Amino acid sequence: MALSVLVALILSPALTSTLLKPKSHGDDASGGGRFPRVHAFLERAKNGFNTRFDHAVERYVGSVTKVVDRKWLFLGIYALLLVALVLLFLRLPSGFLPNEDQGRVQVQFRLPAGATQARTLAVRDEIEKYMLTEEKANTQALFLIAGGGGAAAGQNTGQGFVNLTHWDDRPGQENTADAIAERARKALSGLRDAQIFALVPGAVRGLGDSSGFTMQFQNRSGMSRDEFVAARERLLAMANANPKLTSVRLSDLPDVATLKIDVDTQRLTAYGISNSDVNTTLATAWGGRYVNDFIDKGRVKRVYVQGDAPYRAKPEDLGQWYVRSGDGEMSPFSAFAKVGWSTTPSSSSRFQGVPAFEIAGQPAPGTSSGEAMDEMERMAGEIPGTSVAWSGSSYQERLSSGQAPLLYGLSLLVVFLCLAALYESWSIPLAVLLVIPLGLVGAVFAVNLRGLENDVYLQIGLLTTMGLAAKNAILMIEFAEQEEKKGKRVIEAAVEAARIRLRPILMTSFAFIFGVLPLAIATGAGANSRVAIGTSVIGGMLTAAFLAIFFIPLFFVLVRRGVRDGLAAARARFGKKKDDGTGAAEVPA
Repeated sequence: MALSVLVALILSPALTSTLLKPKSHGDDASGGGRFPRVHAFLERAKNGFNTRFDHAVERYVGSVTKVVDRKWLFLGIYALLLVALVLLFLRLPSGFLPNEDQGRVQVQFRLPAGATQARTLAVRDEIEKYMLTEEKANTQALFLIAGGGGAAAGQNTGQGFVNLTHWDDRPGQENTADAIAERARKALSGLRDAQIFALVPGAVRGLGDSSGFTMQFQNRSGMSRDEFVAARERLLAMANANPKLTSVRLSDLPDVATLKIDVDTQRLTAYGISNSDVNTTLATAWGGRYVNDFIDKGRVKRVYVQGDAPYRAKPEDLGQWYVRSGDGEMSPFSAFAKVGWSTTPSSSSRFQGVPAFEIAGQPAPGTSSGEAMDEMERMAGEIPGTSVAWSGSSYQERLSSGQAPLLYGLSLLVVFLCLAALYESWSIPLAVLLVIPLGLVGAVFAVNLRGLENDVYLQIGLLTTMGLAAKNAILMIEFAEQEEKKGKRVIEAAVEAARIRLRPILMTSFAFIFGVLPLAIATGAGANSRVAIGTSVIGGMLTAAFLAIFFIPLFFVLVRRGVRDGLAAARARFGKKKDDGTGAAEVPA
């Protein structure tokens, strides 16, 4: 906008004086130059268009006069448009950022606690087989690992990354990343003892690994661990049965069976063994330990030592291992330790200092992220002693939705104050602000028509539409005010402004509409965000152009007459002082 101001003030006058020079005596009267026929055709087309446009302007001026005469009817229509704006806005599903096809799909899979790595590898192979057969045309590269899984890593988990082919090679909605992920979820849901989630990466890196919501289920009442786990399982069962939600999962691993080794301290002392000796033996034999490096074919490689698999596969295998004491004697574990089983949480997480479980999920097709979050809050509210907090992109979505009314109100206030300073009047800005809802109703209607969400990009589009609708009103009201200062009646000034300024309003409106049209029909990478902005701006500009041109003169007349009548009433009431008994009264000039 700052650059456009500089261009309008500096470059446009210079270009006008250069390109629009008046013809001097002796110039070619035809003006055709080397292409007289083309010039003649263009002149006929221009004259024909101007003739038809002048007839349309006359009909428009007549319509404006009728609108002003029937002010109550059109004020009722304006009220209905305001009601429609509110209803359409409330009907919009809320969201934060639209899901973008980034050419990638992420796969997470999880088996029951205690599942062996062999079972995890079998599930991994099934996923690989599906992607390379059923989605072969859409898959460019595939990378799957067993034992990973982000925050929930273990031998019963795994994850994978699928690079899709180029957007041009995946035409149609059925080949988008969302559609591919949805098909993969349905096709792989039948695998025995495995939960498989095919996810689309989030639109913003650093705000979550995937799209959807991230919720923190908090223990606010101090319930025990077992009670909190039961509440978590109840919430997950309710969420997985909800048709508006899909792929609802716990980010951490569930509690797992743990081999517990109880060491008798007195026996350790009798054998001359320390706790660190026991821990070192266990860590080395059962978990592996780095001990050295060696050079192989010019490369430095690490050496790890670990017990052979057959001797660390069962709990009773622990009795075959010995610990060396300080004097070099070897003592078996069975001499000072007992083995038992217990259930232990895989991790202990807190959020804002409160015990919490992180639950992630996605809205079902046809459901927005805001609706999915509302459903999770509703179901969590049915579980006493718990609360809900949001993190990642979900937190930003809640934050942005709460700031939207403040942004709209602040924008209207800035526009009003700037116009009041420009016109040195408090009434003229009011006539401009009354036109803004006529643009917003078109923007919201167009977004509803295309099934989009009330997200950050719609907020940008609405703010842009507010400025453009105000611009249309300024073009006409400014001219009407100048005509009124010349001595014309308010209605005459409004009609003359409508006649003269119709062409500039339509010209600038359609120039902007066609300028953002590529955004509204965009495809490929990042298309969803461009579609949201383009659709809202085009819808807003259409109604701001075709509805506002009738209501701008009406609002100007009503505001100016209202101000004039108000001033006359004030003068009549406060202009004269009451008689003080002397027979004299002060009458203002």
